[in-house]
Amino acid sequence: MASFSVKVIRSVFGMAEHVAPRLVGRAAFELFCRTPGRKALSEGEKRAIARAAPFMEAARHHRLMSGAGCVVVHEFRPEPGREPAGTVLVIHGWRSRTEHMKTVIEAYRAAGYRVLSLDLPGHGASQGRRLTMVSAVDAAHTVGEWFGPFAAVVGHSFGGAVAANAVSGSIRRIPPLAAGRLVLIAAPSSLPAIFDNFGNALNLGPRSRAALARQVERIAGRPLEEFTGSLQLAGTQVPALIIHAPDDREVSPDHAELYATAGAHVRLHWTPGLGHRRILADRNVLEEALGFVSGKPLKVH
Repeated sequence: MASFSVKVIRSVFGMAEHVAPRLVGRAAFELFCRTPGRKALSEGEKRAIARAAPFMEAARHHRLMSGAGCVVVHEFRPEPGREPAGTVLVIHGWRSRTEHMKTVIEAYRAAGYRVLSLDLPGHGASQGRRLTMVSAVDAAHTVGEWFGPFAAVVGHSFGGAVAANAVSGSIRRIPPLAAGRLVLIAAPSSLPAIFDNFGNALNLGPRSRAALARQVERIAGRPLEEFTGSLQLAGTQVPALIIHAPDDREVSPDHAELYATAGAHVRLHWTPGLGHRRILADRNVLEEALGFVSGKPLKVH
């Protein structure tokens, strides 16, 4: 969003706090859920997608109907001659897509896993211009109905939060996603913290923030404060690996530390110097993620 637009929105929302906080809360929620249009891709993103074209051509592409509309899941089968080791679901982050998860997908596929990679609503090949935690979890549940259960669910950034919410069954009326393991890479663990930062960015007052939180409860069936990763992982007991860089500027390492408080079934692995995106291409990270799911050390070539 252009800086001028942000300044205008901050000014309008700040003034409207005193006269129409419920309207501001609803407008802020819709703004939060809006996803970038296809034309908003940067030149770097376009080049990355073009480089991944041969990789994507090797996949089978499935169109599934979820509550948010048509979502696309890409199926990557194990290399010929490999005995199938199980199925792994991969979920990308906000303003991302399957192409950006190429290194993770290739690592699990080379190790003998069938990999399903979900394009979240409003991203990649999936329909829409709107994404909520509810629509994301619903899309993951739809993939699970067709292709689950999963040996593991692997998520990066917002996709990691989606994985944690899906496996823990945090959304009312959507059953927990069946998975043996969770791998959360550079993932946020606290929706309240995310919404608080969003509120600060838009100059929301306390009544507007309360209205924003009510929008979350209205669609998710639970109060915003319950969407905390440590509570979710503590309740599910699915073994989880948290991989995070202390220098991540997009998702604070505080989120990883919060996940780690969920119990002994959660392991935290720090990766200094890898930031938020380089972490996906690091060989040591990929081997850590592979070994955690397989139960044995595996090399990435």
